[in-house]
Amino acid sequence: MTTTEAAARESKDPRDLPDVRGLRVGVLGGTGEQGRGLAKRLALAGIAVTLGSRDAERAQQAASALAPTAPVQPTGADNATCAAQSDIVIAAVPWDGHAELLSGLAGELAGKILVDCVNPLGFDKQGCYAISVAEGSAAQQAAQILPESRVVGAFHHVSAVLLLDDEVSSLATDVLVLGDDREATDTVQALAACIPGMRGIYGGRLRNCGQVEAFTANLISMNRRYKAHAGLRITDV
Repeated sequence: MTTTEAAARESKDPRDLPDVRGLRVGVLGGTGEQGRGLAKRLALAGIAVTLGSRDAERAQQAASALAPTAPVQPTGADNATCAAQSDIVIAAVPWDGHAELLSGLAGELAGKILVDCVNPLGFDKQGCYAISVAEGSAAQQAAQILPESRVVGAFHHVSAVLLLDDEVSSLATDVLVLGDDREATDTVQALAACIPGMRGIYGGRLRNCGQVEAFTANLISMNRRYKAHAGLRITDV
């Protein structure tokens, strides 16, 4: 590599990311596959995690069975308690309950980073397709509902199957992180980087989240065709 090439590559490197290992992460929808998968990987990486659910007992049962070998055992709570006690909160809920759940937790989420990984998708005989969202994306809807929160879009394209698979030790995938608050996006990039094999890559402002969410429909089509669990890798970064 020439000096010029090395300088160009160095100029692309992100600034140092913050240390997030002392933060508690709450996962709304923590008993669903995506929520449990993310919670499991973060717990195994040494992050304190709380699974949130409408039913606190169900959340605790899911947390107890999730990652018995994790350095910090996950806990479970109702959604309001989960949001209130966490520093960063991941919304991994079904699209049809997205707005209602977040609206009811606006107080608990005020001042916190809310990571939205919801993909508004529909299914018909032709397969999966993206649903049009009035606000532009699920993440933008969250930002409108939660004006006092720091909303970031991330973790849209990570396979729940791979996250939950005990035989998969490293997830070779990149996570696109979008938001208008650079400190918040840096924090979420650092959170993604705690999971072995995973990188958090800044993907632009929150207004660009619509096409990121919609691309999940393409990945689902690929996975069905090739019987795979495809993710993303961003080259030359």
